[in-house]
Amino acid sequence: MMLRAVIRRASSRASSASSLGFGKSLQSSRVAASAQSFHSVSSTDTIVPRGSHARSFHHRSCPGCPDCSRTVSSSFRGTTLQRWVRPFSSDSGDVVEAVVPHMGESITDGTLASFLKKPGDRVEADEAIAQIETDKVTIDIASPASGVIQEFLVKEGDTVEPGNKVAIISTSADAVSHVAPSEKTAEKPAAKPSPPAEEPKVESSKVAEKPKAPSPPPPTKQSAKEPQLPPKDRERRVPMTRLRKRVATRLKDSQNTFALLTTFNEVDMTNLMKLRSQYKDAFFEKHGVKLGLMSGFIKAAVSALQHQPVVNAVIDGDDIIYRDYVDISIAVGTSKGLVVPVIRGADKMNFADIEKTINSLAKKANEGTISIDEMAGGSFTVSNGGVYGSLISTPIINPPQSAILGMHSIVQRPMVVGGSVVPRPMMYVALTYDHRLIDGREAVYFLRRIKDVVEDPQRLLLDI
Repeated sequence: MMLRAVIRRASSRASSASSLGFGKSLQSSRVAASAQSFHSVSSTDTIVPRGSHARSFHHRSCPGCPDCSRTVSSSFRGTTLQRWVRPFSSDSGDVVEAVVPHMGESITDGTLASFLKKPGDRVEADEAIAQIETDKVTIDIASPASGVIQEFLVKEGDTVEPGNKVAIISTSADAVSHVAPSEKTAEKPAAKPSPPAEEPKVESSKVAEKPKAPSPPPPTKQSAKEPQLPPKDRERRVPMTRLRKRVATRLKDSQNTFALLTTFNEVDMTNLMKLRSQYKDAFFEKHGVKLGLMSGFIKAAVSALQHQPVVNAVIDGDDIIYRDYVDISIAVGTSKGLVVPVIRGADKMNFADIEKTINSLAKKANEGTISIDEMAGGSFTVSNGGVYGSLISTPIINPPQSAILGMHSIVQRPMVVGGSVVPRPMMYVALTYDHRLIDGREAVYFLRRIKDVVEDPQRLLLDI
């Protein structure tokens, strides 16, 4: 009832308020804090249609107050008084967050290697904005939507986990105007205070040098006794990548766990190279891939593993696991480190399938697009150090496998053939194996089978 009386009083005094300016009639005040003061104080609000110049207000109406005689003299006289509030447009509803994706079951974290974009750059949906380096592969962080990068929440070199926020991306078109000025204004004040800060440092350094003047003789005597080491400015300290640290850990674990032993043999490459030279053109025309020597050794390794199943087995606690499949890993050296993709079901492949798979995996490894699934597992490894010119080496087992075959460079050497000394293209091959599981006899038989199949590929056709 009292509110209605106040409204009627305000409408009755509207004629006297016409002489006063419209700007003076709009005064804002606080709303009554509690219901106890409602009998003496009441609030009135104006409803302003969208697009007008009037703003919402509310004022305390109290007896004897001179301001209560002022009211709005406009076309809103007699209308119901309510408050109209325009919603503020904030960036909170126009931004999305780029997060670290799931990196695989065996990978719990990674290192943010590099940013592919900068704050203020525009990106499209699913466009890569950063790269994460894990123990095995490099993973891209994609933008969830099209927009402009406002800021990055992490730095290069930070360790991140799946689900961590990496960047804030604005999907509104006005985001550029908000980001650019803030960067410019932040740069200007930072540049001004720098000159005066340097001057006192220079003066203090000069003052500090004066008392040190009489002390040069003692250091000259000590420096003559100290060993002459290369200056530190000629050294560079670079942090290890996660892939390199992972490789180092696995190789050292291999040495500490396995009873490593290596046996050697040499292979005459004459027949395999002749077979390649004779059919390489026809092979390429039919299968669209070049015939290499690697496929011949993979087929020879499959045959040797089938003849010596213990080499394809592995120790698990107090048990031995014999694998009835042949998944051969191939060691590929990349600029970021060593990766070992797997040729799955190698025992069911022909020469063309093996060559195609090797080319595909090697290309992905060098481009950094190989997946974790393509490197998981494997029952035996073949490493070809001959592509780098290695003559002979002792390869290290790739855990949890039990053996690895090392190939080397082909060199013309004098060999005795039929009682005559003739030059032959020869290759040294090495088999490193876990002596806890594989005895020397099985290892020698395995390597001998490799030699027999490579020197006479027709054995594969006759299965002898």
